[in-house]
Amino acid sequence: MNEHNILGAILAGGQSKRMGKDKLFLEIDNKKLIEYTVDKVKKYFKELIIITNKDNEFFSKNNLITVKDCIKGQLGPLVGILTAMKWAKENSTKYSWIATFPCDTPFFPEAIIKNFIKESEKKDSLILCASSHGRQHNIFGLWSLDLYDKLYNDLVNKKVRKVQDWTKENNIKNLEFKFEDYDPFFNINTNEDLEFARKLGTRIKNEKK
Repeated sequence: MNEHNILGAILAGGQSKRMGKDKLFLEIDNKKLIEYTVDKVKKYFKELIIITNKDNEFFSKNNLITVKDCIKGQLGPLVGILTAMKWAKENSTKYSWIATFPCDTPFFPEAIIKNFIKESEKKDSLILCASSHGRQHNIFGLWSLDLYDKLYNDLVNKKVRKVQDWTKENNIKNLEFKFEDYDPFFNINTNEDLEFARKLGTRIKNEKK
């Protein structure tokens, strides 16, 4: 693990309405969806938190820190980002950034984590998010803690809810990734997505043999 001033945070506060059941613990190749993200992120960050309003023995068994939304109500991913910022500010003086990752994107490239670490040293933007072929993936983001007060105000007083609207307003820098076959930022929302992901996972595993 690297020593740097970034806190890793996995956003897992969604209700999985389109899936009809909690997708965090659905499996691809006998591995839970959230494990894919946890295993990748833990390689690079000394400390990792999970933003979730749910209790599950998986978290305690794996010594994972869980944090509930700091503002109640279904406010979307922005409140998860704010919650991670709040935890970082209250629990350590060493953090200047949080890096966020979704819980339902098992094939994302670890290169995005390496890029976040490099970009945090440049300090030329307060928000950096992944994009691929012109499509933004804002939950894969690096967020400066300097934005905490503004994000809180925009959530509570201005009622901003969409991540993309907020990032555009605050001078986002996109980190572009190219792909030739499948989009590595593909996320799982439905049972059809899960079946596709299982087939894709099998193919990727066979290609590595």
